Amino acid sequence: MTRANFSIEGGDPSSHKFDDDGRPKRTGTALTASAHIITAVIGSGVLSLAWAIAQLGWVAGPIALASFSIITWFTSTLLADCYRSTSGTRNYTYRDVVKSYLGGTKQMLCGIAQYTNLVGVTIGYSITTSISMVAIKRSHCFHKYGHEAGCHMSNNPYIMSFGLLQIIISQIPNFHELSILSIIAAVMSFAYSSIGIGLSISKIAEGGHVETSLTGIPIGPNMSKIEKMWNTYSALGNIAFAYAFSNVLVEIQDTIKSGQPENVVMKKATLAGISVSTMFYMLCGILGYAAFGNNAPGNFLTGFGFYEPFWLVDIANVCIVVHLIGAYQVFCQPIYAFVEKWSNEKWPENKFITGEYSVCGLKLSLFRLIWRTLYVIFTTVFAMLFPFFNDFVGLLGAASFWPLTVYFPIEMYIARAKIPRFSFMWIWMQILSGICLVITLLAAAGSIEGLIRSLKTFKPFHSMS
Repeated sequence: MTRANFSIEGGDPSSHKFDDDGRPKRTGTALTASAHIITAVIGSGVLSLAWAIAQLGWVAGPIALASFSIITWFTSTLLADCYRSTSGTRNYTYRDVVKSYLGGTKQMLCGIAQYTNLVGVTIGYSITTSISMVAIKRSHCFHKYGHEAGCHMSNNPYIMSFGLLQIIISQIPNFHELSILSIIAAVMSFAYSSIGIGLSISKIAEGGHVETSLTGIPIGPNMSKIEKMWNTYSALGNIAFAYAFSNVLVEIQDTIKSGQPENVVMKKATLAGISVSTMFYMLCGILGYAAFGNNAPGNFLTGFGFYEPFWLVDIANVCIVVHLIGAYQVFCQPIYAFVEKWSNEKWPENKFITGEYSVCGLKLSLFRLIWRTLYVIFTTVFAMLFPFFNDFVGLLGAASFWPLTVYFPIEMYIARAKIPRFSFMWIWMQILSGICLVITLLAAAGSIEGLIRSLKTFKPFHSMS
């Protein structure tokens, strides 16, 4: 693989307010890019890893985690090299990169895959946040009335509260204003992952007997062959979702300041972000499985494998909520940017769309206020309609992993580096892409089957924890 360092576009070096492309000066660094990546990667996916490893077992579980990590890192480096076109001009979004290297038809297919996934992730984060908020209330109930108490509560008020807060935060104009929020969110992800690891170690130290297996939950009275197969596929989707950040990688790279080539900085940030994320994933997944065995809950901080100390479980869930407040914005900002750019280009003279007003030093747009509010309302209502955590997470992971994490980065790198067809490099990249496509289809099938099973007994807007 050839090493590529791209120089910045020619511009006026005397300007202190604008970059080489005429846009406001970028201020991002490897640290802030790493924070964005960790915020995007260590999300609700980490909470389901103990369950995923329980389905796969001691052998396949860690191998799957390591494999997805290596594949995601490798294809992310390919994507980072494609940030600038061969002419040296910047590409601001994932779709721009695809258009630059692969043409308009594949750009349209990429847009469908990317934005469908981004919408799905924001819905998933609404579900996860509400579950964690309810878990705080339930932990107090269990502490007061005992572990056998039902303590069932509706998720819907908490989904709506999260939506209301996101309407306010969504008025942040763009990705470049999110650095502080991402750093806070990254700290929160470290905090709740560490608490989960600590609680798992504590439970293991108690010495209670739990059943684990080299191949995961065994086939028997409580698990048929068909159920084992579907759960295994769904677990792969959950792990794929845990590494889903390629769909915002270009937008993150576009925040990096000029100077050292952006692809070099992004590769450092990617290596740091994925390495840290994988370390926490391994610890959470393996220790969670060791603590709970084959009975590992779908969400190991809200499934009440841990009851005490209840205040520490509460702190972990507060950290999840704070983290997902920031993560929601990391994933929805590209959607906002796409719709607003398209609207500005289609109706450049319309003051409702292009006009901005300064209120207390903040730039506000009436169009931005209305459209972003409607978007948050949509994700909130959808989250209340379909609040299925594991299967929804698995489907999202499956839907995005192959096209966005593997296929497009590989095809764009082949086009940029002009790798000859049927050369050794071309063949093994295509083999990698083909293997990942098969994994994606199996994971999607498992998650869809789980969703169908859940929908048979579910009543819309009656979500309970």
